[in-house]
Amino acid sequence: MASYLKNLSDYDADTVPSASDMKFGICVADYHQEITHALLRGAYEKLLQHGCSEQQIHTIHVPGAYELPFGAQIVYDKHLPDAVITLGCVIKGETSHDQYINQSVSMAIMQLGLRYSKPFVFGLLTPNTEEQALARAGGQHGNKGVEAAVTAIKMVHLNSYREPKSTGFNL
Repeated sequence: MASYLKNLSDYDADTVPSASDMKFGICVADYHQEITHALLRGAYEKLLQHGCSEQQIHTIHVPGAYELPFGAQIVYDKHLPDAVITLGCVIKGETSHDQYINQSVSMAIMQLGLRYSKPFVFGLLTPNTEEQALARAGGQHGNKGVEAAVTAIKMVHLNSYREPKSTGFNL
């Protein structure tokens, strides 16, 4: 469903497991800081609301959206969280730069999740205008950071049901 038809912060809190025993990494891009730091506040507050402590959340900042995958890998390697949330914003401009950045970042974040068998949550806004971005960073359409945090909690919970990878040897 298109985000302009719903509020990204609306969800059924009863369907979200407790995050009290979960550890999270957050990688946030500082480019478009007014927007991305609002996403960070939304994600951080939602993790706390669902039982995560401040000590279980490790946040790092990168210059821009293109650096999110590398930053996400750093926060994962350093803190070994159960999930990594990536937050950023690429606003369409006069050129097609947004398409190259958005595609590269989305593919790299997906690859990190598959590589580490952990959730790497895509919280990158890809609006056409700054107005659209602000509407999704705490404005009329809610906060994509909240949605990313809820997704991370649910995916960590889901990942806890996975069978460990087989080594090929039966002991």
